Amino acid sequence: MGRNRSRKGDWVQVERIILEAGSRAPGIPGDTADLPMLARVKGFALDSASVGEELEIETAIGRRIRGRLVEVDPTYGHDFGGPIPELTRAGLEARASLEGRGKR
Repeated sequence: MGRNRSRKGDWVQVERIILEAGSRAPGIPGDTADLPMLARVKGFALDSASVGEELEIETAIGRRIRGRLVEVDPTYGHDFGGPIPELTRAGLEARASLEGRGKR
């Protein structure tokens, strides 16, 4: 579990509202239109703050962004999903075919 307070220079993630719920584009689904459009940005804390407080950060490319601190030392939570059965042996079969062993 991450810390609840950042120090100057920490790698953090802030969140800021880009569009309020009432300002969203017409025609988007209702469950989306009822929520604000948020941006989550990672960078280096320019001061100390507790989670939930406003904080200015500097991104890796030097942009300064102000938002609500949501995480200190954020992790990357994405992955490429589970294995695809049709592809699990594809590399082995391709290698065997290229080496002339692919004949059955």
